[in-house]
Amino acid sequence: MNPVSKPICGLVCLSLLYSAVSFSCASKPELVAPQEKPVPVEAAPAETPPPEPTQVSVSQKRNTLAILAEITMLLAQGDFETGIALFEEIESPDAESARIQLLKASVMNSAGMFDEARAITNAVISAEPENMDALFVLSMIEKAEGKPREQHALLETILVTNPVHINALNAMGELYTRGRSFKNAALYYDRALAEEPENDNALIGRALVYRYNHDSANAEILFNKAVATHPYWAQAYNERARLYRDENKPLIALADLDIAKKLAPNDYWIATDRGSVLIALRRKPEALEEYERAITIDPANFLAYVYSAGIKDEFGDYDGAEAAYKAITQLRPDYYFGFEGLGMHKMRKGQWAEARDAFLQAYQYVPEISYALLAALNWIRASGPNGPKAFLEDVLKTLPRESLSWYVVRMFHDLRGDSDVVNRIAREKNEDTKAQLLYYLASYYDVSGKPAVADIYFERVRELNRPFMMEWRLNEWVLEQRRLVLAK
Repeated sequence: MNPVSKPICGLVCLSLLYSAVSFSCASKPELVAPQEKPVPVEAAPAETPPPEPTQVSVSQKRNTLAILAEITMLLAQGDFETGIALFEEIESPDAESARIQLLKASVMNSAGMFDEARAITNAVISAEPENMDALFVLSMIEKAEGKPREQHALLETILVTNPVHINALNAMGELYTRGRSFKNAALYYDRALAEEPENDNALIGRALVYRYNHDSANAEILFNKAVATHPYWAQAYNERARLYRDENKPLIALADLDIAKKLAPNDYWIATDRGSVLIALRRKPEALEEYERAITIDPANFLAYVYSAGIKDEFGDYDGAEAAYKAITQLRPDYYFGFEGLGMHKMRKGQWAEARDAFLQAYQYVPEISYALLAALNWIRASGPNGPKAFLEDVLKTLPRESLSWYVVRMFHDLRGDSDVVNRIAREKNEDTKAQLLYYLASYYDVSGKPAVADIYFERVRELNRPFMMEWRLNEWVLEQRRLVLAK
């Protein structure tokens, strides 16, 4: 087998007719945190004894192994559909064996075909109730469907029958790691390593527990062992790179990620990790290429769009940034920064109604005063001063009466009271708050038909120099656009 095709998310050793074929059966990772990916422990069954040699001819043995090898390559490339279809080419009696059926179920589970995977697995369990590998595949289906209790119960059943079932031990370790119960996770990984000191997932899983417990020295020892014993396994390099990145060693991390990329060119997380390290090295154009590559690999994962949007914004590729923010809102609407970025770019283009809708969505997730005021401001521009009145009435009820924010919102609601707001902002000591509310005061004058007065306050916002603020950036765009108008 081509070493480059070594699985990128966990090794699976398939013992079939006295030969081993490795293939990737990693499921799509769940979001634990924007900077982390879960410990992959899924594995196809490897413990059921192989069929007797008399069951299959030598020529058929070669044929089955050749098909499995081809499936291996396809799965390493992320082509689950073609890989699953190839199972149909495996001839009897191999095709009907529990081993092949469970392999097929594992791949289907990884491809998101949970019902089909469950049906195949349950059929094997009905025929072979004591088949622990079948119970393990079923536990992985429960995991994929977000049922940790059911997964835990099945793994316990397996370990009662077979206390050294390596896949189950690793899965328990991963389950406890996801639950942040690192002490329990360590116990299961240690049991797996006691049985198989070079087991891939146990090495990585235990190293990650060390890392999460801030024991970098022991984590590095195990990552080094994983790399040494599994030199063609991309994940070993990827996880060690994460350790180096966290230790502020970006050049060493990048070296590991370069190897990982060669081994697994279609791994989404390796691409995003390379992007983050390249950002740390201030090589943002290259980082953007990695995030765009990640998007090509998995366009349904929102994370790479977040970083891509930020870099494109910084580089002035506003259309590209807007498209990325829009994708974020479609993939993860609860990630409200997507609506924030989309709303800002709609404002930049003067698409007031669309900007209003974006900020209203952001406000629904996080009721911040900025989102409410931006929604109201764009509402006025889109449909006149009375458009946001009912909305602003509701916003006023959520604010402490007599607070500065309350007066600013009331000004937009009543379309008066600006003199009082001017005086209150002048007395504000916090310059962040002052810059923010000066922007809304300037915008109020702008939509009230007093552009000359608005310009005075837009300039004052710039003088306060708060580039980290959303309002400061919107303010800069206003000033740039007005200069263009004056130049004409």
